[in-house]
Amino acid sequence: MGPVFAETILVVDDIPGNIDILAGILSPHYRVVFATDGTGALRLARGDPAPGLILLDVVMPGMGGHEVCRRLKADPLTRGIPVIFITAKAGESDEEQGLALGAVDYLRKSSHPAIVRQRVRIHLDLRSQNLALEARVQERTRQLRETRLEIVRRLGRASEYRDNETGMHVIRMSHAAHRLALAAGFPEAEAELLMQAAPMHDVGKIGIPDRILLKPGKLDPDEWTVMQTHTLIGAEIIGHHDSDLLRMAHAVALTHHERWDGTGYPRRLAGGAIPIEGRICAIADVYDALSSVRPYKRAWSPEDAMAYIRAQAGQAFDPSLVPLFAELMPELLRIWTWYPDSR
Repeated sequence: MGPVFAETILVVDDIPGNIDILAGILSPHYRVVFATDGTGALRLARGDPAPGLILLDVVMPGMGGHEVCRRLKADPLTRGIPVIFITAKAGESDEEQGLALGAVDYLRKSSHPAIVRQRVRIHLDLRSQNLALEARVQERTRQLRETRLEIVRRLGRASEYRDNETGMHVIRMSHAAHRLALAAGFPEAEAELLMQAAPMHDVGKIGIPDRILLKPGKLDPDEWTVMQTHTLIGAEIIGHHDSDLLRMAHAVALTHHERWDGTGYPRRLAGGAIPIEGRICAIADVYDALSSVRPYKRAWSPEDAMAYIRAQAGQAFDPSLVPLFAELMPELLRIWTWYPDSR
C-alpha cells in the first residue's frame, strides 16, 4: 500500500522536462498532478480533489501564466488556492505583476530542491491556518446569529404572556409573511429573515398597561391612543443594530400598523414610504387576527377574512401585495391546520 498524501500539488509547465524535475522534488511528500497548458490547468484546478497549491509557469504558448492566475482568482471555486509562479528569470516588474494578480510567491526554475520544498510547505501551512481561521470565524458568526435569533424568539414569547392572543397567532402570521415575501420576489434568505423577525411585531405590548391590553371591550379614544404606542415601544425595545435580523424586526415592530393611504400609526406613512416588510406583516397580521377568536369578537371565516383584505387594497394595504396574498389561500389554510389555536 502506497503513502497517503495530505495535499495535491498542481504543476503547470509546457515543457515536460521541467514537470519531471518538480515532480521528482515533490512527489515523495505530495500527490503531484500536472498540466502542460492553461486550459488543462484551469480544469484540474476545479477538479476533485482540488489542488492545495499550484506551481505555475509564467511563459507558456497560448494562455500564459499570468492569464491563468487571473482566471483562477476570478473564480470563487479556485481563488483560494495559493499560486507560486515558476520562471526561468524575472525582473521586479514581472514579479510585481504576478503578485498583483494574486500569486503568493515566485520561484526560479534553478532553485535548490530544498528551497522548493520549503516554499511549498510554508504556503500550504499558511493556507491551512487561513482555512482554520475562516472556519472559526464562520462558527462564531453562526453562534452570534443563533443567539440573536433566540433573543428575538424569547422577546416574542414575552409579548405573548401579556396579550390575550395565543402564541399560535405569532407563528401563523410569521409563516404567512414568509409565503407572501416569497410571492413578492424576496430571495429565500430574505424571506426567511422576515419569518424570524415577524414574531417581534407586537413586542411593544409589554409596555401597555393591563387595564388597556386586557380590556375585553372596545377601547375608548384615550385608551386607543395608549395602545398605539406599542409600535414605538417595540421599536425602542429592539433598538438599532447592525444585525440584519434585528434591523428587520425593528422595521416590522414600528410599521406594521401603518396604512397604505397614510392614516395608520405611529408616523402616518403612506404608500412606498412604508418599508416592504411592514406592508407584508400588516396583511399577514390582520388576516390572522380576523381569523382568530378574541374576547371581543368571533373568528371570521377564511373567506370573509380574505374578502376584507381585498376590500382594503389601496386603503390599509399595498394593492400590489393583496392579489399575491389572495393566491396563497390554500397555503394559509394549511398553516392553520399545522398551528391551530389551543383555545
